[in-house]
Amino acid sequence: MAAEKEGTVADPFEAFRKMRETYLEGMSKVMIDAVNTEEYAKASGALLNNYLTLAAPFREAVDKAMVMALEQFSLPSRQQVTALAERFTNLEMRLDDLDAKLDRVVELLSAAQTTTADVSHGGRRAQAAGRKSRQTTSGKR
Repeated sequence: MAAEKEGTVADPFEAFRKMRETYLEGMSKVMIDAVNTEEYAKASGALLNNYLTLAAPFREAVDKAMVMALEQFSLPSRQQVTALAERFTNLEMRLDDLDAKLDRVVELLSAAQTTTADVSHGGRRAQAAGRKSRQTTSGKR
């Protein structure tokens, strides 16, 4: 009744909550210490190795069954899709190489055209300059 007058309600399960939290904290510390030991790492590695050794024949059987089922449905297997992806990657790389080579050819052709144009325009300019000089010298005589 005194707790109700102060505005708080007594919780009968509060002691159990504190006990549970204390227990969980203690177990957490014990488990962390156990997992961080060399013995635990060796034991879990041995267990995993045994599991993988025992599961290998079953996995192979499942893989064969999957390949047969995919063939029945006319669907590609993982290996076929991987091989196709590798071929597409190879084609993409070759196309990129061809694109780079074509860019270089276009660059060389445009450089050659500008050089040819400069030479031909330079020759015409020299001819025109020669005509003008002849005209001025012939007019002064």
